[in-house]
Amino acid sequence: MKNRCFIDIHVLQTVPPSCVNRDDTGSPKTAVYGGVTRARISSQAWKRAMRLAFREEFPAEQTGFRTKKILDKITEDILAIDPALGEEKAKKTAEKAMEYAGLSLNKKQELDALFFISPAQIRALAELAAQGEKDKKVYAQALRKKPSVDQILFGRMVASDPSLSYDAAAQVAHSISTHAVQNEFDYFTAVDDCAPEDNAGAGHIGTTEFNSATLYRYATVNVAELGEWLSGDTAEAVKGFVRAFCTSMPTGKQNSFANRTLPDAVYIAVRNDQPVNLAGAFEKPVRGGEEGYLAASEKALADYARKTYERFAPAPTLSLATSRSETLASLAEMMPFVEALDRLGAYVTAWLPGGGDR
Repeated sequence: MKNRCFIDIHVLQTVPPSCVNRDDTGSPKTAVYGGVTRARISSQAWKRAMRLAFREEFPAEQTGFRTKKILDKITEDILAIDPALGEEKAKKTAEKAMEYAGLSLNKKQELDALFFISPAQIRALAELAAQGEKDKKVYAQALRKKPSVDQILFGRMVASDPSLSYDAAAQVAHSISTHAVQNEFDYFTAVDDCAPEDNAGAGHIGTTEFNSATLYRYATVNVAELGEWLSGDTAEAVKGFVRAFCTSMPTGKQNSFANRTLPDAVYIAVRNDQPVNLAGAFEKPVRGGEEGYLAASEKALADYARKTYERFAPAPTLSLATSRSETLASLAEMMPFVEALDRLGAYVTAWLPGGGDR
């Protein structure tokens, strides 16, 4: 197990009335767990928020594009290489680049499906096309090399050409409430500012569904997989991932509810055997009381983790925690979140080949 290193991030976060992630009917997403309905925020919604946060965490070169409009991006880079070429000819050259790369355009001059590509890969295709390269293997290699940090973290699946796929180095679970939740409705009216003074009626009437919850959130990072691609940048990638996971928030109905919160508790566990999701702590839903759900949720998490380590899996190699209470102190060393990130980065640097003993 010396070549294994998994970083598990466990977060408890209270979200006030909100509709962060909706289903096809506009209702907040839910899930049945432990026999009761829970609030749920999908992993896809939170990963999108994280990818947006990555733009602040990492240099532009290290954040990719998930898009159908790759032709436009290649055309831009070709024009940057040779401005005298002109937009029309640059676009024709970009079309050739996509043809050689095996990326088929539809009638809208777009891909039929979203494709995850890094700025370096776009530039490589543009340079090959500008040089008149026609070898398809060379283009395929360009699409494989120099992935962005978010490509390696979240992976890339290309059904038409599996050789272009990346296995994700990180996994993000759906967030669920630690307790039972029942969605509520906000009945609202809007006034027409330009209506006659003698018109007492509303200009618009509607309802918005919402809920509030204390969420358990979990993600894990495979440091060995990440290190194979990023080498010396791995520690910063890990820190950026953890920070983005803990501090980002999906933007659904944000203007209506202003529900952006930060975690109430963060527990980081470094493991050398396998990732361990601790959602089982809440299979029996937490009951609220005068102290709310948070204190009971933190206690349930700590108790469940201790029993898991005693009976099923060894304790983590390194345990760090940030919380407003001391409940997690029996599991982990308590410290400010920024300090925990620095400690985590130092551990990853030492664990990597050439960085110290494992």
